[in-house]
Amino acid sequence: MEKIDKHIKSSKDKDNAKPLDKPEQFLFQLHQIPNFSGRVFCILFQSTFSEWISSILRKLAILQRVCTTLQSGQCVIQVLGLVLAFGNFMNGGNRTRGQADGFNLDILPKLKDVKSSDNTRSLLSYIVAYYLRHFDEDAGRETCLYPLPEPQDLFQASQMKFEDFQKDLTKLKKDLRGKSCNTEVEKVCKVSSEDHLQPFKDKMEEFLSQAKSDLEVQEMQLSDTHKLFLELTVFYQVKAKMGEKEVSPNTFFSVWHDFSSDFKDLWKKENKMILQERLKKAEECFRQAKEKATYSVKPKHASGIKAKLGMKI
Repeated sequence: MEKIDKHIKSSKDKDNAKPLDKPEQFLFQLHQIPNFSGRVFCILFQSTFSEWISSILRKLAILQRVCTTLQSGQCVIQVLGLVLAFGNFMNGGNRTRGQADGFNLDILPKLKDVKSSDNTRSLLSYIVAYYLRHFDEDAGRETCLYPLPEPQDLFQASQMKFEDFQKDLTKLKKDLRGKSCNTEVEKVCKVSSEDHLQPFKDKMEEFLSQAKSDLEVQEMQLSDTHKLFLELTVFYQVKAKMGEKEVSPNTFFSVWHDFSSDFKDLWKKENKMILQERLKKAEECFRQAKEKATYSVKPKHASGIKAKLGMKI
């Protein structure tokens, strides 16, 4: 801006002075706005604040959705029931291991490594096939829904840390109420004339009020989500690792992410196979119906004395 001001002053009384380019003209016009830097700071803070709040909200929504599905999703319960049932069947000869009431989640990613005697398929592939063919009426159709949380959601959940959420909210609260936005708004309003006070004053006061409310809502949602996650870890009896105060999302969801990724690959293949079987069956039914429609029975010709005499009974 100093160079632009210097150029304007030096070329003020010159007839052949070179005019400013459009970008420089735009910057010069912005610079003429009273308290421009303070106003821009507040507007940028408002935009950044909204982005941060939206980002935290999206992440917490993913965590809440995944936690709720894993704890009360009917399909998840059915899949885990199959894992337990087939595990007990395979260990049927062992009185202890063959009569288990549950299992540790650590075994879920290992199911793909348990192979059949001829090494042609895994225990996980058998569980996937059994689930689709006995529990999912929409198997092989477009309406068939994946029974577990999506691997991508589980991966994102595994990368989240509740302490990071708390730090972000604390920083936003400090910037909002401390010597950042709130102070700058007061400063701009104090030095601005009545002609240049609105709509900046009303807009920023409305933002500050809404931002305060948004922060309170986010803090409550963070607390509720944290409580929901801890209840989930208790539900699955997962314990914290050495050095952890409590079970971390990474410890818990990493296991589920590996399992869901393997499960979905096999789920897609089995769904495709069932679809092909449905199509083949439909084609066979159509072929049989077509053959039946083209088959005709020749009518019997009347014969005997009655026919010759044209007699009716």
